Amino acid sequence: MKSPLIISLLAGSMMVSAAAQAQETSPFSGPRIEILGGYDQLSSGSDVDIDTDNDGIFEENDIDQSVDGFAYGAAIGYDFDLGSVIVGLEGEYMDSTGKQGTDEDIAAPFGYRINVNRDLYVGARIGAQVAPSTLLYAKGGYTNTRVESRFQDRLEDDGFDLNFDDAQSVDGFRVGAGVEQLIGPGYVKLEYRYSNYSAMKFDDRLFSDNQEIGIDLDRHQVVAGVGMRF
Repeated sequence: MKSPLIISLLAGSMMVSAAAQAQETSPFSGPRIEILGGYDQLSSGSDVDIDTDNDGIFEENDIDQSVDGFAYGAAIGYDFDLGSVIVGLEGEYMDSTGKQGTDEDIAAPFGYRINVNRDLYVGARIGAQVAPSTLLYAKGGYTNTRVESRFQDRLEDDGFDLNFDDAQSVDGFRVGAGVEQLIGPGYVKLEYRYSNYSAMKFDDRLFSDNQEIGIDLDRHQVVAGVGMRF
């Protein structure tokens, strides 16, 4: 009669072997690389009071504008099939054609323009294989984007000449969800993501001790991707 210890060891060995085999044969496990592109919308706001009706009174209101652009880039990742769920790590490099600025119709003494450059992302995702070739997942992580900005003094006779160019990197977080579909040796995906970046602050030496311009960045993206696993 075999001892309970031997039986337990044999059972454990069989479970580890089965898990390893499932990992090897899973269509959603291992390293991957993909190309991404899609819709990009960036929203920003200013906390500087402006004279909206040109009557000499600076009202408390925010400049809040959105701009559309095209986001494009590439990503790498590694997924683990744990049986009931699939988890993975991923990194991404993106850029955007989006540009944004204050409305030319606003009678404000100051204006700004921002161009969004590269966007970095590192995070994780968790999903479920809802069909033999379909994965639904949610994701989240850290993001950092590079922003070029130009500040302009719009009044020529105000005694100031405060025009400057600036470039900053701002940190933030990203959350999103998507679907991944196997097609032949590769896969396609469709994903929505929301990113929030900490406020950019222009150097307040250009203003009084109590004023500075702050721009909060919110980003909505819908991107598609084509990828391969190895």
